[in-house]
Amino acid sequence: MAATVNPDLRKEREAASFDPEKITNFLYGGPARVARKRELESLALNDPDYQHEDLNFMSRDQEYETQLKKSLLMVTKMKKLGITDTMDRIIYQGAVVGSDAHPLGLHMSMFMPTLQGQATDRQKDKWLKMAENYAIIGTYAQTEMGHGTFLRGLEMTATFDPKSQEFIINTPTLSAWKWWPGALGKTSNYVVLIAQLYIHGKSYGPHPFMVQIRSLEDHKPLPGVTVGDIGPKFGYAPMDNGFLALNNVRIPRENMLMKHSRVEPDGTYVKPPSSKLVYGTMMLLRAGIVRNCASSLAMAVTIATRYSCVRRQSELKPGHPEPQVLDYVTQQYKLFPHLAAAYAFLLTGQTMLSIYVKSNSRISAGDISVLPELHALSAGLKALSAWVMNTGMEECRLACGGHGYSHASGLPRLYTNLTPSATYEGENTVMMLQTARYLIKSYNQSQRGEKLADSVAYLSGVQQVPVAGRTKNMLDLGILCDAYRHRAARLVHEAAVQMRSEIQAGKDQPDAWNATSVDLVKAATAHSQYFVVKNFAERLTDPTLDSSISDVLTRLCRLHALHGLVTNSGDFLEDGYLTGADIRQARRQINSLMAKLRPDAVALVDAFDFPDIFLKSILGRYDGNVYEHLLEWARSSPLNKTEVHESYYKYLKPFLQANRAKL
Repeated sequence: MAATVNPDLRKEREAASFDPEKITNFLYGGPARVARKRELESLALNDPDYQHEDLNFMSRDQEYETQLKKSLLMVTKMKKLGITDTMDRIIYQGAVVGSDAHPLGLHMSMFMPTLQGQATDRQKDKWLKMAENYAIIGTYAQTEMGHGTFLRGLEMTATFDPKSQEFIINTPTLSAWKWWPGALGKTSNYVVLIAQLYIHGKSYGPHPFMVQIRSLEDHKPLPGVTVGDIGPKFGYAPMDNGFLALNNVRIPRENMLMKHSRVEPDGTYVKPPSSKLVYGTMMLLRAGIVRNCASSLAMAVTIATRYSCVRRQSELKPGHPEPQVLDYVTQQYKLFPHLAAAYAFLLTGQTMLSIYVKSNSRISAGDISVLPELHALSAGLKALSAWVMNTGMEECRLACGGHGYSHASGLPRLYTNLTPSATYEGENTVMMLQTARYLIKSYNQSQRGEKLADSVAYLSGVQQVPVAGRTKNMLDLGILCDAYRHRAARLVHEAAVQMRSEIQAGKDQPDAWNATSVDLVKAATAHSQYFVVKNFAERLTDPTLDSSISDVLTRLCRLHALHGLVTNSGDFLEDGYLTGADIRQARRQINSLMAKLRPDAVALVDAFDFPDIFLKSILGRYDGNVYEHLLEWARSSPLNKTEVHESYYKYLKPFLQANRAKL
């Protein structure tokens, strides 16, 4: 490969201060895990059965059919290859479909996990076995046309009829139509349906129900079922996001998922030990979103960084050759903070998943005390990672100039496929407000001297007066973590004080909450940012880290912390915790860190270990041979299949001839 690599990229790799393989091992769990990752990716990426025309050149119908065929083949091959480990399956599936959605995605990520987490053993025997063997295909139908994140506002109803021992499912209003569930439009024959439970005229809130919506013989909608695709979207073209209305559809009482709550034959309702138990699947999904956002940002940064080394532009010095775009400090300032953020959130995603696994073990053993903290942490980190990823990917696209606008760059499709993460599985602002609710509750507990959960224990040390201090060493990670902790604690404290002030002024609690909501979102964001910075710094204390990668990862951690600090400098300045001199020092240190990271930039994105066929970007190719492949890609456009397009004969030719005849 070395002989064909762009000379600029080859020099970049030769100049690196570390071996990228060492960071790859750090990111993915060691040499054995990396070897397994590459083995699985190779099995998928080199399989001719998965090869097809570029999706960008297909119609939406063709994209859906291609991805459906591929995902069905993927299921068959995973079984044949004996790929059963959860992480192995995620890696293999990711290599097959990349950032693109596929029609079995919700069956795997929501339908089966919901059955696993919320169905009784008897219900699992009935449905989970069929789902795992793909005898049925399902999705998770919660969001409605008129309601999304606000679950209590869902309008679809499930009314218990004790005489027939059935639930009667109805869609009472237009806004109650299920809207957006993936794989609902054309693929699924079953749904886990979230509907308001009614017994003897009383509402018991939203609950999950297993509902068959299509025939297992001919796939046609069953009586009383209206279902279809919602149409083209900003991205996710291969996914058949759907609509669903049910008119007096009856299901057996046993079709309510009853692991946590149940309805007895006489209509007696048995409530769950915690209302948050039903959100277990959602919390797992949010932990996955953090990881996916980080990986997507890493892909975008990889593309933009490699291209910025291949692309040469303008004159930095008169008479000298055009420099690499990445030599411009302004380009470094566009990209390096996002490079640091990608590393920060990859590590956060790992930690979040580990916390979920440990918490889930305790929950399974009957300890539900961890649920509120897990819910708050997953909600805040989901929102923060999605915001950071959205902003970062767009800036990476802009940093690639005009070519970044082309689908050849891979960036437009990557962005439109991943930007929905800001709204799905919980709209970001609402997620931050849910985190804020937990923070305010924890703060109030701290004021009463109660012990707090680990992630919020720092609230017990809220400092209500400005902290005077000398100019600090803004490269000291301990000092930076302290600054983020102080900021989060202060903002939570001030939001709580503002809430009390609003109530004392005569507002009731809901109006006071709404009036304080901007401050609450800010506090929750600060809390989430503190978690990310602290987690990054703690991961660097691993004694097994090689010194060469410890040094470069420490620079990334410092850059991430300092960039966030400078971007939000007002928060650190307004109570005097940091001074203007501290912020000026932070800005200078950012420039110094970028200069030190510049020789390692390509090696740092290489360490993400994205194969070209997974990255799907001409601009981000490992070999850097951009221009020849850009031309080759353009020539493969369907518009170039003929020298003269048929529309010329239909429209342009007679138009031109008629105009010339008038001369």
